[in-house]
Amino acid sequence: MTVSLLIKNAAQVVTSKGASAKPLVGEELGQLEVIEDGAVAVSGDQITAVGPTADLLKLIKTDRQTKVIDATGKVVLPGLIDPHTHVVFGGSREHELALKLQGVPYLEILARGGGILSSVEATRAASEDQLVERGLKYCRQMLAQGTTTAEAKSGYGLSTEAELKTLRAVKRVDAAQPVDLVPTFLGAHAVPKEYKGKPDRYLDLVIDEMLPQVVEQKLARYCDVFCEEGVFSIEQSRRLLTAARAAGLELKLHADEIVPLGGAELAAELGAVSADHLLVVSDLGIEKMAAAGVIAVLLPGTTFYLREEHYAPARKMIEAGVPVALASDFNPGSSPNNNLQLVINIACLYLRLTPAEVINALTINAAHALGRAAAIGSIEAKKAADLVIFDAPNYDYLAYRYGTNLVDTVIKNGAVVVEGGSVV
Repeated sequence: MTVSLLIKNAAQVVTSKGASAKPLVGEELGQLEVIEDGAVAVSGDQITAVGPTADLLKLIKTDRQTKVIDATGKVVLPGLIDPHTHVVFGGSREHELALKLQGVPYLEILARGGGILSSVEATRAASEDQLVERGLKYCRQMLAQGTTTAEAKSGYGLSTEAELKTLRAVKRVDAAQPVDLVPTFLGAHAVPKEYKGKPDRYLDLVIDEMLPQVVEQKLARYCDVFCEEGVFSIEQSRRLLTAARAAGLELKLHADEIVPLGGAELAAELGAVSADHLLVVSDLGIEKMAAAGVIAVLLPGTTFYLREEHYAPARKMIEAGVPVALASDFNPGSSPNNNLQLVINIACLYLRLTPAEVINALTINAAHALGRAAAIGSIEAKKAADLVIFDAPNYDYLAYRYGTNLVDTVIKNGAVVVEGGSVV
């Protein structure tokens, strides 16, 4: 068998195994397959074989067209997967940092016309081409830091025209660069100022006008809602998500981030793929998520940046059998970070996850949160050749070092897209 790409002599090839059918839960989350002096063989856009270098060299053949990468002293992981981002938006909100440092709560910033509403104005004012240009820049950054697949939510348009414009921009960005983007419709991210005090009337617009066009134009796979006090209630969120499911979209929720409203319970009731944030999730919510198999997508970078008093109860969720994934929540206000390596550090230090748990949460479980675990998220034969080579002697080193991009090489669908730390 002649292969198109061979990675050999890696200090470690690190992956989950046999978790493509369902996400890892409980003690499983901390279990990795670690192959010392490992190798990965790729044919075209798929992984052909993985194992110790000596064994693989007996199984495969190379020729002059084969690209051979010597990964001596380095670690190979599956491409990192970011299952919660808002990567296409207009403007930025660095001017809010001083307010945050003064201790002004996010909901108060929102009430002053800042927060999401500030980004809405900038996104509405931006052309589709401008949104595409910014999205390409951010995806290039993500790729250089090891992210090969990411979710991309709308939600900074909050009008039919601007929401559709954002999702069209997501589609164009996805087609124009290597990072695969999975689109999510988040028209119910906030109540726009023209509907202030009239959330039900705005939901009428989202359900009756936006949603049908999103579905007709095939612009999203998922529908999300910011289920939170002062934004959308449990009843309003249920109404939207029920309509979205009937229209053919799968479901996600921003849930229990600030007030324990019951978003986790609603996610379980409706069979959502994930509930995200969950800083103040109730014990009942955890129990119901575990029973329903709802994935908890935790966003510790947001908690870190907002300087919240406590993080999501990750250990409690893991012990209860909730499948846990991690994400950056990259957005213009509460988490202006698109580097999953920083998420690794924060998750270990503040969520108290082990390095092994974090790796699984950012690979195979994150793939499940995007419905793509059959194709990506682990280094196994017949899966997509999405791989990252880190300049690290072992996988623990990724959690130990912070503030440094350790990516040496990124391979997307069998093609080298980052080499020597630089996007090619």
